Amino acid sequence: MLIFVKIFKMKKALSLLVLLTLFNACDDGDLTQEDISFEDITQTQSCTNSSTNILIYKLKEKEALILEIPKTTFPTEITAVNDTIELDISATANRVVYRFYNGTVATANICETIAPATPVISDQWTAASGKIRIVTTANKTTDATTNATKITGYNHSIVLKNVTFAKSIGTQVYETFPFGNYTSALATTIPFNFDKTLEKCTSNNEVYNYNTSEALILNIDPSLIANEVTPLNAPRTGLIGNTTNVFTYRSFAGGGLLTGDYFCNATTPATPTLNQQWNGVAGVSGTSGIIEVTTTTNTPTSFKHTIVLKKVSLQRGVIDFTLGDSYVLGELFTTTN
Repeated sequence: MLIFVKIFKMKKALSLLVLLTLFNACDDGDLTQEDISFEDITQTQSCTNSSTNILIYKLKEKEALILEIPKTTFPTEITAVNDTIELDISATANRVVYRFYNGTVATANICETIAPATPVISDQWTAASGKIRIVTTANKTTDATTNATKITGYNHSIVLKNVTFAKSIGTQVYETFPFGNYTSALATTIPFNFDKTLEKCTSNNEVYNYNTSEALILNIDPSLIANEVTPLNAPRTGLIGNTTNVFTYRSFAGGGLLTGDYFCNATTPATPTLNQQWNGVAGVSGTSGIIEVTTTTNTPTSFKHTIVLKKVSLQRGVIDFTLGDSYVLGELFTTTN
């Protein structure tokens, strides 16, 4: 009889232990860690069919991690070196969603207005709070022959900070979650479609070249374009500066509006509307930002001045690009009359 009572008490204690274990397993979800694992997925993709939001996502077999950010707040240009744009996560703006599917997920399941019937979303975690941090840098290509650089787009390094996911059972928190890199195109391209015929204002020292939507302007030191033939291989030289030899690239909104009337005015015209302005980086003697002018006889009473820019860079904010080792700005014709 005594043995039976002891066995009964042991079974009762074991049952209580099992129940306590079950209760702990069914806690509010914080103790059951189900990791979001996308470290091996380096490719991010985006949907282009929304006029209001940018949808960036990563796919892994039966899972999808999705960011939805309004276009008005997503960074399209760099504003400072390693500047971090920080966006607040919410259920209505700057949304972060982690989805599970009952089959292999594809782009159509994310981007199509009418998504395919299969696979079906089997579970979803929605971020209730946290931050989206975005560091934007410029992507550039370099011409192997001229060493000219070209900005092709922007790279956005995205990290989620202190993000709390609301799950079907409980919550899950990540202090730091690297989402990955997303590449976007330039908001405005830089065509640089110029011929090599330069013009000069009679009222000031501006030398310029333009097409219907962009212009190059060099406020040149007049001594560089003297009506005298330069010796062979001995061009006149100057440096791009902030007050003398000021060099500017401008692009304008609405192609087909820019004409010669825009130039040589005491006050810069308000139209056409300026879209972007890039300023020449001040030169360093013997190193960069060098202007070379070679003058030859064109006719008995006229001269041709060929202006070449050596290792000249243009800058807007903290972004810059270089015109290469040698860029022919163009030819300017003057007369002795």
